[in-house]
Amino acid sequence: MIPAASPAWPTLLGFSLLPAVVMIAGAALAVWHAPGPKLRSAILHFAAGVIFSVVAVELLPDIVQHHAPYEVALGFGLGVATMLGLRYFTQRLEKQAETGPELPAALGAASVVSASPSPLPWGLLVAIGIDILIDGLLLGIGFAAGAKEGALLAIALTIELLSLGLATAVELRDGGHSKGRAVAIVAGTSLMLLVGAGIGTTVLRGATGNLLEIVLSFGLAALLFLVTEELLTEAHEETETPLLTLAFFVGFLLFLLLGMVA
Repeated sequence: MIPAASPAWPTLLGFSLLPAVVMIAGAALAVWHAPGPKLRSAILHFAAGVIFSVVAVELLPDIVQHHAPYEVALGFGLGVATMLGLRYFTQRLEKQAETGPELPAALGAASVVSASPSPLPWGLLVAIGIDILIDGLLLGIGFAAGAKEGALLAIALTIELLSLGLATAVELRDGGHSKGRAVAIVAGTSLMLLVGAGIGTTVLRGATGNLLEIVLSFGLAALLFLVTEELLTEAHEETETPLLTLAFFVGFLLFLLLGMVA
């Protein structure tokens, strides 16, 4: 594998801002007119197909071409272990947030009538922040594989973060937070993508040979985990229909063709 040149910082910043801005736009859309569950499921299916296409068409051929099975096994194993560990950690945070301290019974109806919003769901927000940070790292890994790989992955993550922005804003609105506050919180959380991309690119700048192979294999495992255990799992919460399934294959085909002509 020929080492890919590290992208210029303005290029990386531009491709990192795209998913972050779209995530904020998704939050704004959700607080004014939340999409129905079927539309959100279609977006998740489409995003899963897009990311799977980037993995299969762009990352996997580069990894196989180098013929380094030990490095691939190490990087892939580290990726799976990391994602499983993060899921365990974030699920605990979400459960703690959902089973927070109960209000005394004496408060009764007064607590229901109160106009003040509920406390911020820190467990959920930390879990989302970690997820976005990992997405940023994966974006840095994508650019380590090449400019085209990074650009396609940025577009794929844009679609994923659109759905995440929608879901987070709806959750905050259900907790009694104002529209402006919900969008502002999502905007602050989206900055973790820039942090992750910056860290990923800084660490990977100049990475070559076996080190790059390990990093790409790590990203491969993390992206496959994202598709199978996050996006599709959440998408299947809605009753499956042929059109929803079709959205996955449309996303895959679209980016397969885009990767061929780009």
